[in-house]
Amino acid sequence: MRVAVVGATGLVGSVMLRVLEERNFPVDELIPAASEKSVGKTVKFKGKDVKVCSVAEAVKRKPSVAIFSAGSTASKEWAPIFAEVGTTVIDNSSCWRMYPEIPLVVPEVNAHVLKPEYKIIANPNCSTIQLVVAINPLHLKYHIKRIVISTYQSVTGTGVKAVNQLFAERKGEEADMVYPHPIDLNCLPHGGSFLDNGYTTEEQKLIDETRKIIGDQKIMVSPTVVRVPVIGGHSESVNVEFENDFDIKDVVEILSKSPGIVVQDEPATNLYPMPRFAEGKDEVFVGRIRRDESQPRSLNLWVVADNLRKGAATNAVQIAEYLNSKGWLQ
Repeated sequence: MRVAVVGATGLVGSVMLRVLEERNFPVDELIPAASEKSVGKTVKFKGKDVKVCSVAEAVKRKPSVAIFSAGSTASKEWAPIFAEVGTTVIDNSSCWRMYPEIPLVVPEVNAHVLKPEYKIIANPNCSTIQLVVAINPLHLKYHIKRIVISTYQSVTGTGVKAVNQLFAERKGEEADMVYPHPIDLNCLPHGGSFLDNGYTTEEQKLIDETRKIIGDQKIMVSPTVVRVPVIGGHSESVNVEFENDFDIKDVVEILSKSPGIVVQDEPATNLYPMPRFAEGKDEVFVGRIRRDESQPRSLNLWVVADNLRKGAATNAVQIAEYLNSKGWLQ
């Protein structure tokens, strides 16, 4: 089993290496690849230094699977080239997500759409992944009509330069500005770039990807994306309106028994999900579970997950695990 990680020296790429190691994915040969400026550097994997190669060299070695976290431009260029040599590509960028013929997969929700002939598989946006893990089990029973979601997203979702900006500002140092405003002691209602309708690209992803993954284009989604000075993970305030009524005890039981979810909902002991405790974990944490008393058949949830792990690296590795369990990786 040859496994390529394209973008291995980046923030998400380094987490992908860690997750592959932690979950004991059967890597016989690791092929870390990156841009030309990183070729020749080394990355740690299972206690050993492994030399980084170019993406072109990685293709020549014909890996069984290539997990991409190198941005849309690199994915657009290289994913089809890997696919041509028989490699299955799992891509973490936004490049392929909305192509009708490309599966967009969160294993707990829609692994059933995968087929052995698919050679490019899209990993969803981080905020979408944790949302659909939390709401899909409820959708299966009560049928979602509308979602109103506000996100509180970690700077790690923007990348290492955003983390550097946050900590430089915190120290009172001059920062290389990734955001249009300071992020420390601030909240930016601005994720991605603005579209003609006033929404941002990050907000549009929540709409489009949620519908595609759950498999229901009728679900209405009203998102607001906010970047906050946090590094541990993304938080989401989620209001869900169902077609059918529910009982709160049943909702808690469904969530508690659903794969990938940890319910943290004990107000009396101040137990609720927070990014500082979700950091480094693979689960999606759900709490503040309560009926919306202003609207019939509506529910409020607070959803938190580590955006670099379940929101990116872990989800991609879980897809690879599923493919391997089916014997679909060459």
